Amino acid sequence: MNRNLSQRHNICLSDDPKTSKRMELALKRSKELDQTTNMDQSSKSFDYEKCKDEMWNPERFSLLYKTWIWENATPSQKTKLNQLYWVAYYSQIISAEIATIFFNQTSAASLYGIEDFRIVCDTLDLESAQERAHINAFKTVSEKFEEENFGERIFTYPMRTPFEKTMLYSDLNSLNQLLRKWQLNFFTMISSNSPFIGCQYFTVRGLRTLNGKIVQHQLSRYYSEHPDKENSPIPSKISYYHFIDESFHFNTSTVISHEVINSLPKPSRFETMIGNMALRGCQMDHYNFSTAINGIFWYDPALYQSIYKILRSQVFNMKHDEATHAIEKSFCEESEGMLMSYKTHRESVDSYKAYLQDFNYINKENKNLSLMASNSLERHLKTNRKEFQKFKREMVS
Repeated sequence: MNRNLSQRHNICLSDDPKTSKRMELALKRSKELDQTTNMDQSSKSFDYEKCKDEMWNPERFSLLYKTWIWENATPSQKTKLNQLYWVAYYSQIISAEIATIFFNQTSAASLYGIEDFRIVCDTLDLESAQERAHINAFKTVSEKFEEENFGERIFTYPMRTPFEKTMLYSDLNSLNQLLRKWQLNFFTMISSNSPFIGCQYFTVRGLRTLNGKIVQHQLSRYYSEHPDKENSPIPSKISYYHFIDESFHFNTSTVISHEVINSLPKPSRFETMIGNMALRGCQMDHYNFSTAINGIFWYDPALYQSIYKILRSQVFNMKHDEATHAIEKSFCEESEGMLMSYKTHRESVDSYKAYLQDFNYINKENKNLSLMASNSLERHLKTNRKEFQKFKREMVS
């Protein structure tokens, strides 16, 4: 059929056989190595009693690793801090994956409205199904852990919509959170109606997944290098299965954002503006780095209350003054753990820059990661110290 009769645009994905082939191969491989069954079996088999006394990650991936709290913890407390890293880390991943499921579908809606993009939409459908299995596994383990150790939620939360703040512990105030929710609703409308913005979403997703790959590959090695895989902790197996799925998801993000997008008309000035706003939002989310959890860009002062609960719980049995002293020593003084988290943050800045360098529509501020790169160890400590004094006063009152 004459193209002018069959489709709205003069270019399409079928005009790029190399990219089409890459998408077809990626979907084929993702189906072949789909870890959904392993994820579901693991979550059903999880028994906290069987793995409560062993670490679930490499030791350096422990909550508050190499801070004052870690250095003064007993071996059993260090094991709990290691497990708490798993719970905290994947609670953040749940938030990101809830958003991914939703925006996969809005992006697919915009792309399916033009010719030849079914292969992209089919790939996103598979990924969304995988994300639901991931979320279920993470929630099953994390909620059981917190029930057994604290009797209340610390890092976990009930299921939520994708319009909540993506970063669980951020420096957004109430007004900024309301604005972010409005922005996400607006982006939903745009991404489901603009093929360019639908594709551009995967530039942002690619950055977020790239950050995850830095940590998740190392988490997966705890299982892959375990001397007794059959009897290794189920949470470490889940980390391994998740990394396999996410490796394909990152490949999808890269192909769509770098290559599929070239089969679309050039963006309008409005679409270019929206795309750059989305990237700046990602920079804002990733501006901070956390002393408590290497690899997740949480705002430390927002964590003080949760860490206080952990220190006052049966795991540490600290009194009020002991807990506040431990928080001050860990968050307000430079430590090896803080330096490790800062190093991961700088590595992320460099990898993001490399990921974005070939895009024509991205402005200089986003290509250079100017906002995210402007954070420093000195700023981090200054903020932590200032906010700790507020936290301490509020605890007294």
